Amino acid sequence: MPAPPLSPFRALRHRNFRLFFFGQGTSLVGTWMQNIAQGWLVLQLTNSALWVGLVSALTSLPILVGSLPAGVFVDRVHKHRVVILTQTLSALQAAALATLIWSHRIALWQVAVTAVFLGTVNAVDTPARQAFIVELVGKEDLGNAIALNSSAFNAARVVGPSVAGVLISLVGLGWCYFLNALSYLAVIWALAEMRLPPFQPRPRAGSAWAEFREGAGFVRRERRVLALVSLIGVISIFGFPYLVLMPVFARDVLHVGAAGLGFMMAATGIGAVVAALGLAGLGSHVRRGRLLLWTGPVFGLAIALFAVNPWYPVALLLLPVSGGAMILNSAVTNTLLQAIVPDELRGRVMGVYAFTFLGMAPFGALQAGWLAEHLGAPVAVVLGGLVCVLASHVIWRKVPEVPELK
Repeated sequence: MPAPPLSPFRALRHRNFRLFFFGQGTSLVGTWMQNIAQGWLVLQLTNSALWVGLVSALTSLPILVGSLPAGVFVDRVHKHRVVILTQTLSALQAAALATLIWSHRIALWQVAVTAVFLGTVNAVDTPARQAFIVELVGKEDLGNAIALNSSAFNAARVVGPSVAGVLISLVGLGWCYFLNALSYLAVIWALAEMRLPPFQPRPRAGSAWAEFREGAGFVRRERRVLALVSLIGVISIFGFPYLVLMPVFARDVLHVGAAGLGFMMAATGIGAVVAALGLAGLGSHVRRGRLLLWTGPVFGLAIALFAVNPWYPVALLLLPVSGGAMILNSAVTNTLLQAIVPDELRGRVMGVYAFTFLGMAPFGALQAGWLAEHLGAPVAVVLGGLVCVLASHVIWRKVPEVPELK
């Protein structure tokens, strides 16, 4: 079969995916605005890098606990309806925080509680949304759709933090949360406008526990899947927390304030957008597995260099490299997993992916916050980057068949 044409926008020929892509893209701008606002809000309330990491961990902790059983649930239910519900609940969470900030009643415990609530919603939303994409485009354009989703996610990372930095400086944190709540209306409308075939429940092979064991057994037996989720778990714990500590670098290391923080996050997003669009256009013409040989080490080295660099302009040059390598690693991992997994196990395997990619983030945020509190943010990020480099080398030596995947 000839390779598909070189087009980064191939998946947009599907109407349902077009709706999803543009609706989600709008919502993600608001999500990134809230992410920046949360770190800055916690830093204002506590003046503690540890608390910044802890609240971020509270957002991810429910994913650690709930994503695996959520994967079983997702394989049994109408994914479209589940995603509409989760997006609605996320909008309500953002609106509640905006109200608390504007009423001058905001307290750390409220930020923590709503972070746990949002994490609980995301524990269901992530495997449902990931498994839903194949229903919008089919397997032929799945890799392109995942790469396009990654580009939208990171384009929002460029726009959202930049807007958030300006809003925080000019009108306050509450507007970041309020505009995020409004942005969810775009994706909810897009989901409501989709034309989907009638839902056909999958025949159940047994109890929920039996189905969970079936999915876990597949991951354990399939060496390639185990290697992919293991590496993304290591990077989630030791690499991704550099984003959690970005407010600390902006205020205490580089001394550039909220506006500078927005540009730092935007620089990360620019590199990620370029990488994601390149993957979307060329993904069917390159061996994706081989990309993973270097994305982990390049990411680890980039964040380590960022951490020891004292100059803001140099940081803005290093962050696109880290963002590009990070998104290539996660998007390629996602694509390869979905190519390997049978349809009947898709929700459960994506639940495992959510567990390692997002659910392990609490450990990462906590260890990075603790190290930053006691040894400094630069030391915490350097150590994490070096672990990513070492883990990539060890895992691919033990499972050499992964780099041969297309």
